[in-house]
Amino acid sequence: MHCFLPTIEVTQIMISSRHAHLYVAGRTHPGLKRPNNEDRFVILPQYVSRSRRIPSVLAVVADGIGGHQAGEVAAEIAINTIVQHVSASQAENPPEILAQAFIQANQRINQAAAQRENHRGMGTTCVAAWVLGTRLYAASLGDSRLYLWRNQRLYQLTTDHTWVQEAVEAGVLTTQQARHHPNARIVRRYLGSPKTERPDLRIRLLPRESTVEAEAHQGMRLHPGDRLLLCSDGLSDLVEDAEIARILQSTTSLDFALESLIQRANAQGGRDNITAVLLEVPHQKRFALDKARRDTLLVLSILGTGAFLLCVMGSILAYFLSQYLR
Repeated sequence: MHCFLPTIEVTQIMISSRHAHLYVAGRTHPGLKRPNNEDRFVILPQYVSRSRRIPSVLAVVADGIGGHQAGEVAAEIAINTIVQHVSASQAENPPEILAQAFIQANQRINQAAAQRENHRGMGTTCVAAWVLGTRLYAASLGDSRLYLWRNQRLYQLTTDHTWVQEAVEAGVLTTQQARHHPNARIVRRYLGSPKTERPDLRIRLLPRESTVEAEAHQGMRLHPGDRLLLCSDGLSDLVEDAEIARILQSTTSLDFALESLIQRANAQGGRDNITAVLLEVPHQKRFALDKARRDTLLVLSILGTGAFLLCVMGSILAYFLSQYLR
């Protein structure tokens, strides 16, 4: 499990996995203006069950809001709750499982906020991508985003729940005007809201798709070479989609791509925490080769450890024999 989060205690039905069936990487940076990092993320590889050995990767990014230490508390509660809810499921209805996980996270954040004065008003945006085999399921609230990089083209799959997005959809602002508008950072929907928040389950491949059409993309099949980028607004507010696409196109290394994205956001001012997670569907031949290398390294590690223990035992035995023969 990759995470920027305290250790998660999970009551699970799904089976933990040491290796993801996708290539995965995650990075977070406090940015240049904030004293602490209120973003949190997790990448969790699992199998659905012992009887249904479907590989699963759950990735979640949460961007805390609320000031003081409260934002990061809300982000941690959100990710813990979503991980626990998904892990305790049998993955039989993934969109509804994600929806109920978000609803439960909203309730827990409100309960925690009511218990401490300095946690009042805390909340978090959140985006989750759950890949079962090669099928994608997603949910979001707020302005943390999910992108798909496919065939040299970048798709923004999620829709921001912000004042400026509503203005764009109403035809009041253009997309470019929205980026620099004074109200650009006003979030309309988030976890920690006083009302029950059901997440947005739309996966938009085309801008003008209806809600029904977009939700029908739940379970869409991913292709070899597809990349999924989850990020907080600390990245997407400062790095335009064209630049994100250029960076993703320029390298095969997920780690290098993430470092480049974060460096670019900081070069543009780094006014917020920056978090990004990348998942890539491998080409089978390449993945098989990488798996063979991992297996070889594991065998060599086991053999090396065994040889070391034999040497230690031999040394101890030789010592006692020398003492006995004196």
